[in-house]
Amino acid sequence: MNQEYGADQIQILEGLEAVRKRPGMYIGSTSIRGLHHLVYEIVDNSVDEALAGYCTEINVTINEDNSITVVDNGRGIPVGINHKAGLPAVEVVFTILHAGGKFGGGGYKVSGGLHGVGASVVNALSEWLEVEIHTDGKIHKQRYERGKVMYPLKVVGDTQERGTRVRFLPDKLMFEETVFDYDTLRQRLREMAFLTKGLKITLTDMRLEEPKCREFHYEGGIKEYVQYLNRHKESLYPEIVYCEGEKNQVQVEIAMQHNDSYTESCYSFVNNITTPEGGTHMVGFKNALTKTFNDYARSQKFLKDNEQNLTGEDIREGLTAIISVKIGEPQFEGQTKQKLGNSEARGAVESVFSEQLTYFLEQNPNVAKSICEKAILAQRARDAARKARDLTRRKTALEGMSLPGKLADCSDKNPENCEIYIVEGDSAGGSAKTARSRATQAILPLRGKILNVEKARLDKILTNEEIKAMITAFGTGIHDDFDISKLRYHKIIIMTDADVDGAHISTLLLTFFYRFMPDLIKEGYVYLAQPPLYKIEKNKKDYYAYNDAELNQILNEIGRDGNNKIQRYKGLGEMDAEQLWETTMDPEKRVLLKVVMDEEQESEIDVTFNTLMGDKVEPRREFIEENAKFVQNLDI
Repeated sequence: MNQEYGADQIQILEGLEAVRKRPGMYIGSTSIRGLHHLVYEIVDNSVDEALAGYCTEINVTINEDNSITVVDNGRGIPVGINHKAGLPAVEVVFTILHAGGKFGGGGYKVSGGLHGVGASVVNALSEWLEVEIHTDGKIHKQRYERGKVMYPLKVVGDTQERGTRVRFLPDKLMFEETVFDYDTLRQRLREMAFLTKGLKITLTDMRLEEPKCREFHYEGGIKEYVQYLNRHKESLYPEIVYCEGEKNQVQVEIAMQHNDSYTESCYSFVNNITTPEGGTHMVGFKNALTKTFNDYARSQKFLKDNEQNLTGEDIREGLTAIISVKIGEPQFEGQTKQKLGNSEARGAVESVFSEQLTYFLEQNPNVAKSICEKAILAQRARDAARKARDLTRRKTALEGMSLPGKLADCSDKNPENCEIYIVEGDSAGGSAKTARSRATQAILPLRGKILNVEKARLDKILTNEEIKAMITAFGTGIHDDFDISKLRYHKIIIMTDADVDGAHISTLLLTFFYRFMPDLIKEGYVYLAQPPLYKIEKNKKDYYAYNDAELNQILNEIGRDGNNKIQRYKGLGEMDAEQLWETTMDPEKRVLLKVVMDEEQESEIDVTFNTLMGDKVEPRREFIEENAKFVQNLDI
């Protein structure tokens, strides 16, 4: 096929056509995640007004038709003519890419969002968008449909208020899913309110009979954020360490507090945008923290002359911290632009934090002492863990990388073809071993419940037999030694009974993966098997249903009469090998749920794991009561 490729084959995409042609380039994806990004982009513009000192309130509404309204009381997008474009400034903002007050130190000193493409991208990906600006006693309005202007900007009334009101309906042609999730928006808007102290953000859902409304308003800003993240943990000391300052035109804000857990929860932000991969600001924070504490521990003789320094990891055990910087021209690195690259941010954070933390420790010797003592205990545990790891390494070297005895491995050695089923109990393990495809499916049965890693240090975790068996089987190592390129199976499938115990075992396993092998989840290697709940027999023919809705559908199809024999499976052990293969393990027929992790909401994931697996019972009970309505088919 000889296709012509000349000058006329080069497409010029006019205006916002480029966005509609390649939406993923502008908002990351057209999935549910990209859909919610539309809201964040419009809200980010209002937050920029708040950061500049002109906006105190933002109201976000999910309307009955699933459109979104965002209203702020800022200055209002300018309505005068932009002489370069010959159009009203508001029309430029909504119809021309890379236009806005965020470039070259013009309208905003610092700003979040997609660096000036936000409003126009939202417009391009909406079925329709309406903008109203209240300014200078007048209400100005304009409407767009799929990015195209429907009429020139016009005055539609008088007003004493000021601000911007944007309402838009996402385009069904552009998105896989166009129904907004209230909880996803709630978590992000709460985070925005924490990061902009004094700003009031309201979220209202009008799709319910009884509209749901939440207000987020934190005068303490990130201090209250740390308090919120630590609310289900026992704090090591009552104070929240707070530092604020500016250096080299970088505004630095840090809040931190230790708790009695063993996991570190440090989150970094640049201009209110989360940076899951950290960057120069996080490096500056860690350097200052490690040096300041070691200097203090030596000066107070907590560390003797012959003892080694505390590592950053020792000092950050049980630490919750928020590192927030505001910077004029942020430069992002990494594949997903989630890592800050500005070198001046490192120096600014290090300088501001070192000085203020040193002063805090001198003023609060009791707090300083409790942090140093916890870090020294962590150091000893780390040494014990290292010895346990070294012992494991030596043993495997001597035994020629011997795999755990209870593992029934597969014969294929290409990880892309291989999967491992982690099965609860020996009886189900036995059925799974018989049922499996030996070439590509490995079976690792677990006896009982694994250790709850949320309540244990690494040294204790490494001596747990069930956990050791998993680490050895996966081949990746753990924690600092983790190397995903050595993973022996590209599908790790948790297969437990569909009851309370099974759900608990799944949660224990997911907690372990999340805390010590998070890349398994991030890279999409972890799955949950979905065994059927019902077996229906009629006229010597078997049908399987995975939930109540499917059961009813099957019964409607085959007829509801006395010939139907319905069996409710209580556990995997009730299935013979053939049934287990047919329903749960056959790649052609099975249902698998992939475990995914939104790094932008990592602080919320962290809170959820701590709520479910931590020491405090009351928050766990509240969580279960709140979420019980979403649970189906769980035997209690």
